[in-house]
Amino acid sequence: MRTVHTLKELRAILQGYRQQGKRIGLVPTMGNLHEGHISLVRRALEASDVVVTSIFVNPMQFGAGEDLDTYPRTLQDDQEKLEAAGNTLVFAPAPDEIYPEGLARHTKVVVPEVSDGHCGASRPGHFEGVATVVTMLFNIVQPDVAVFGEKDFQQLAVIRKLVKDLVMPVDVIGAPTVREEDGLAKSSRNGYLSAEERNRASAIYQSMQTTASALTGGQTDYAALEQAASNTLKNAGFRPDYYTIVNSLTLKPASPEDRELTILAAAYLGTTRLIDNLSVTR
Repeated sequence: MRTVHTLKELRAILQGYRQQGKRIGLVPTMGNLHEGHISLVRRALEASDVVVTSIFVNPMQFGAGEDLDTYPRTLQDDQEKLEAAGNTLVFAPAPDEIYPEGLARHTKVVVPEVSDGHCGASRPGHFEGVATVVTMLFNIVQPDVAVFGEKDFQQLAVIRKLVKDLVMPVDVIGAPTVREEDGLAKSSRNGYLSAEERNRASAIYQSMQTTASALTGGQTDYAALEQAASNTLKNAGFRPDYYTIVNSLTLKPASPEDRELTILAAAYLGTTRLIDNLSVTR
């Protein structure tokens, strides 16, 4: 496995693989890798010959007061995990390699509608930053396939619409959420939780399971289900950001006629913001 830090070096290596007829996969990450990320690499290896994992803490997707400066940077540990998983290349650029003229002067990509609401409402500009850096990575790597985790459900929807609308020749694969034994979705930000908070953190998944059971049981009073779940999280010490039942395709509020539903949840536990989702077929 090789690690490169510049676009020039990465492109030169990838050109060689393309000349050999190799199929290229991409796994974009911000590093501080856990088993959830490694599962994406394994999925990419199933769909391609060469896997590029990018490690870049993208400043454009962080808002004022968020954890850009404190977000864990663990490149050496990440490299060891990726090499063990069979990853081919690591692309770990510095911010000025991606944004040489700075953020303010950089072209931005906006994906309408699906970026609105949920995390888009709570983190203004976040998905603009995600869409921009993913577009750049697709242009830099020119992958045949790209793998993203379903844990970031809205992000995956944004990327799929981006690829469709801009007619990008990339097959976007969504990989299932990897969870801890108690159901908590694996996330780099779980490391921010205190021991006591970690013991309570699985309540967010348990609340979604309760809602999912009600949905499959035929309940359609979505507002009541959302309120009940929010109350449960509050009682467990969370500060809910949002808890909504949506149409899985459009991410709009679900109607009683919808059959493919997704529960989207975000809540603060202490200072840590956790997100999760659970899809249901009625």
